[in-house]
Amino acid sequence: MKHLFLCLFALCSSLYAASPPNVVLILADDLGYGDLGCYGHPKFKTPRIDQLAAEGAKLTQFNCPAPFCAPTRASLMTGRYPFRCGMTQNPAPDGGPAADALRLPASEVTLAQVLKSAGYATGMVGKWHLGHKAGALPTERGFDEYYGIPYSNDMRPVQVLEGTHVAEYPVVQATLTQRYAKRATDFIHRHAKKPFFLYFAEAMPHKPLAASEKNYLKSGAGLYGDALLELDDSVGAVLDALKQEGLDDNTLVLFTSDNGAWFGGSTGGLRGMKGTNYEGGYRVPMIARWPGKIPAGHASNELAVMMDLFATVLHATDTKMPDDRVLDGRNILPLLTREAKSPHEFIFGHQNSKLATIRDARWKLHVLPASQMKLKPGADGRWLDPRAPDGVTILAPFEQYNLDSPPGVTTGVEPGRMQLFDLQNDPAEQTDVAAQHPDEVKRLQKAHDAMNKDVPVVEEVKRVPMKK
Repeated sequence: MKHLFLCLFALCSSLYAASPPNVVLILADDLGYGDLGCYGHPKFKTPRIDQLAAEGAKLTQFNCPAPFCAPTRASLMTGRYPFRCGMTQNPAPDGGPAADALRLPASEVTLAQVLKSAGYATGMVGKWHLGHKAGALPTERGFDEYYGIPYSNDMRPVQVLEGTHVAEYPVVQATLTQRYAKRATDFIHRHAKKPFFLYFAEAMPHKPLAASEKNYLKSGAGLYGDALLELDDSVGAVLDALKQEGLDDNTLVLFTSDNGAWFGGSTGGLRGMKGTNYEGGYRVPMIARWPGKIPAGHASNELAVMMDLFATVLHATDTKMPDDRVLDGRNILPLLTREAKSPHEFIFGHQNSKLATIRDARWKLHVLPASQMKLKPGADGRWLDPRAPDGVTILAPFEQYNLDSPPGVTTGVEPGRMQLFDLQNDPAEQTDVAAQHPDEVKRLQKAHDAMNKDVPVVEEVKRVPMKK
């Protein structure tokens, strides 16, 4: 009898050990490279995210393929550069008919669809931004359930959807992050007995910044710091839920951001910001935790890009994609677990539908002149945001950041074609060294031109100017 018990115990243990890992993918919105304590910010307090990094691994050269929302999110969900997956601009319900109709093509296969076909429960909370019309919403692209604003939290109408139906309008943004966290943790508790994929696309710190009564005016670092406290609490709630269900050791947690910071945030000394082709627009934090698989306190300075998370999840869960398409992402578990080299010789940066930049471990070539923020100030020196809180359709604190709070370095050589920067010695992209290193320019341009052959020529969507 004792022998039978031991055999059954061994069988159950092996089955438990072989259980597919859960995946929790947390995507902050407009979180800058320098916004977190664990990435060196001296004032912003992010203890739970810092704890996540201490218990896992962080990357210091992790990049987005585009410096704004939807293209990066499309790449995250498909494992493909934006030009391949047909999503190079932002859908916007208030940007005119063409922008309103933008969506991830139906021919693309999402990470949720792949994992659902492998038996995973799939849930999403937060910002989708890959199409908000019928047929394009998360529950129509592989997710079993969805709760959130389907685009940016400053795009009118700001409304929360439950599945495909409007659940709240207007939206009280002060409590939005808390409510998102509750939905995310509820999903974990309800699916603790089977493998699940939770995609938690946070609202913060995208404008309009907002925080609950618990954190508002509590950070000592302004409204941005308050919003980061709110984000940090939300991440902590997810980690607590995993611990409560005993799922820590069998859950891969990934945390990153869709692009660089907006006004009020920090790029950690990099030039530019969200919407620009400087490093401040592309480079973001990336943290991964998987106890027993990813060693605590590990860090890697190797090059990686957003699509790698798609490939890494496929590898970790032993799931397969259709082999009828190019995948640009690569499995980066080696970077997260040991001293390993990047799987990429080069990575590319978009400027809408065009490839604007190419970089390797040291050099970055701006094939096109770097895009910059060009917001026209009024007579008082401030930019009048047409999507600012108005107390009626956008409910959030009025004290939002403006042109006097740039998140990144604003100095340096004027943008131009074929500028070369030495990111090892000049991470803020101040000095063009193309004339001193013509061989590097030639090498990078050759790699750019080879990739650019695959880039289709498309007509950019014309957006209707917002009324102020």
